[in-house]
Amino acid sequence: MAPATWSVVHPRSSSVPRRPGTPRGPQGGRRLLVISASMGAGHDTVAAELVRRARERGDTAQTVDVLALLPYGLGTILRCFYRGSVRHFPWAYAALYRLFLRPGAGRRPSGTPLARLAGDRLRQLAARTGADVVVPVFHLGAQLTGHLRDRGLLPVPSVVLVIDFELHRQWLHPGNDHCLCLTEEAAREVRGSTGTPAETCGPVVAPEFSADHVPGAAQWRETFDRLGPGRPAVLLSAGAWGVGSHLDATVRHLADHGYLPVVLCGDNRRLRRTLSGTPGVLALGWVTDMPGLLHAARALIDNAAGQTAVQALAAGLPVVGHRPIPGHGADGVRRMAALGVSEVAEDRTALLEALARLTAPGRDRRRRIAAGRALFTGNADALTLVTDLADAARAGVRR
Repeated sequence: MAPATWSVVHPRSSSVPRRPGTPRGPQGGRRLLVISASMGAGHDTVAAELVRRARERGDTAQTVDVLALLPYGLGTILRCFYRGSVRHFPWAYAALYRLFLRPGAGRRPSGTPLARLAGDRLRQLAARTGADVVVPVFHLGAQLTGHLRDRGLLPVPSVVLVIDFELHRQWLHPGNDHCLCLTEEAAREVRGSTGTPAETCGPVVAPEFSADHVPGAAQWRETFDRLGPGRPAVLLSAGAWGVGSHLDATVRHLADHGYLPVVLCGDNRRLRRTLSGTPGVLALGWVTDMPGLLHAARALIDNAAGQTAVQALAAGLPVVGHRPIPGHGADGVRRMAALGVSEVAEDRTALLEALARLTAPGRDRRRRIAAGRALFTGNADALTLVTDLADAARAGVRR
């Protein structure tokens, strides 16, 4: 018998070949390969929900960490450098963000040379899994798939799921087949910058966050009432790595003005120990019941415009941006406010004013909640768009 062959077509071809004999998913379903990154937890959270939805529909899906695909331990070095810089040297990360990521005119470094080092491993994984479509949810993954598709080295379509409110330049690569964005403004920027087809989709959030009844909320409310009776519980998000600017001063200020600050410290044990010694403050480590917690609180103070903020919008929790981390965090917080789904408090006085309006029942709170939840209505489901594009490619139809 002749050996099996692996044919490659130009990425813009209307047909998508696959390795002969590769099985389809259950009941003829699609096979999705989602490219995430262990940079905090936000990208992995989106990837996991996308995989859950796909499997629920009878498709096959799995996630790969793009950092694990990089050779020579470069992924670990990159993660440690980013984590250390945002925690201890935010000025350094801000400078790198301006150089590599922030949109603007002129030639600047690209992430493609780094991403292409993972090319062989991704191609092997896509072939081994028989993927029908590859879905990057991290910008380095988008650079990787765009590079491979542009050179005809990845024979299945790549659909980039941009999970940031502020679209930075490393999300953009003209080789990708399609982009899904949170806003029409971002989609227009993709089309104008790269010529890549782009459209909006709803944020990828687990259904528990938008449920009418969340069992864990009652227990969280009991905890809040016991620790700070009569004090509105206000969450402060520091991300999975517990990163924030002057968090200790902020929580003391809130506690002094009648609030119960509840700080999400992630895996930063030192931050949790430090804040736990502050009277009137609840410092939490890794929380597994985020839907219940978000439904029990009265507002979220956010510093990164990441997935915690998106989950809060789904749960009907008003979001106030305050002291954002530099780079993508600051730009994302401002973009959210410009969209009308959150507010920005530039100083402590503005923070107290915003919380006074948004934690109390009334028109301002209702409007902010409605604006946030509107992101999740009227837009097509991200997975549906991905699978439609995969089906069109399998059928040899251009979209």
